[in-house]
Amino acid sequence: MGATVRILMFGRGVIATIYGQAFQEAGHDVEFLVRPGRAAEYGESVQTDLIDTRRALRGQRTASTFKTRLRESVELENEFDLVVLSVGHHQLREAAAYLAPRVGAATVLVFGNVWDEPLAAVAPIPANQVIFGFPQAGGGFTDDGVLHGGLLRSVILGTTGASPSRRELTVRAAFQQAGLRIKEEADMRGWLWLHFASDAGMFSQALKSGGLANMIGDRRALREAFLTSRELLPVLKERGVDLRRHPEAMLPYRLPRLTGTAFALATLVLPIARASLAAHTDPNVAEPRAVLDDALRTSRQLNIATPRLEQSVR
Repeated sequence: MGATVRILMFGRGVIATIYGQAFQEAGHDVEFLVRPGRAAEYGESVQTDLIDTRRALRGQRTASTFKTRLRESVELENEFDLVVLSVGHHQLREAAAYLAPRVGAATVLVFGNVWDEPLAAVAPIPANQVIFGFPQAGGGFTDDGVLHGGLLRSVILGTTGASPSRRELTVRAAFQQAGLRIKEEADMRGWLWLHFASDAGMFSQALKSGGLANMIGDRRALREAFLTSRELLPVLKERGVDLRRHPEAMLPYRLPRLTGTAFALATLVLPIARASLAAHTDPNVAEPRAVLDDALRTSRQLNIATPRLEQSVR
């Protein structure tokens, strides 16, 4: 058991809840910051039903009651070592503006989609306190308040150089103590934008299919999603992304038919792959629509044609 890290999860959404539970079970001191009035609404615990791959490659289903410590404000500086900021990309600026005068000396892990220049998206939080990463988990809450989802055995963390900083080491240790492996990404800016393009393709096809859940096992729908995402690659190149640095992330766009078939099969036979789509039944929630709108806006600004994307959001 390593040192206890004082962690504030921003919000009590899917990603905050999944990783907050993992951190707390690893012995870290975890609290959740929620909007005024939400503490009473949420109550003292949440039911989770997860496919967890940390100890089993195909995943182990674990249902539990997770007792949460909720707070509705942060007033004092230096209460926390780490703040995990995982919100929709369209909410990042508002969240950063709230946190900046309250974050003290804490490290802020931005843990989700980013489409603007990363540091600009979370200004005025001091740049030297920010680390960018990406979760490898997902799911959703059902009407009865139960969180259904999946947790992969690794997370993505951006690196700032050959020698990790003290802040990077603290973040890595927190995840590793929770049984999670670290995948380092030297070009986190490019990786984030590639993932955003991937999400745009998936969300555009979800509009046609009636939700991501309806794409389980549908190789044609998944192929179309990859083809839509591929339209955005020239947008990324125009914004300065060196796509050659991301061969693994580029594979679905080079082989969309093969990758679509493989992914469709995975969603049928692997519980963790199915869980990543099954909870998403409404394609019109705020973040997916914001992803599509912002991807389309940027492509238009750069005069780059994206006909599949245009058609999907028309």
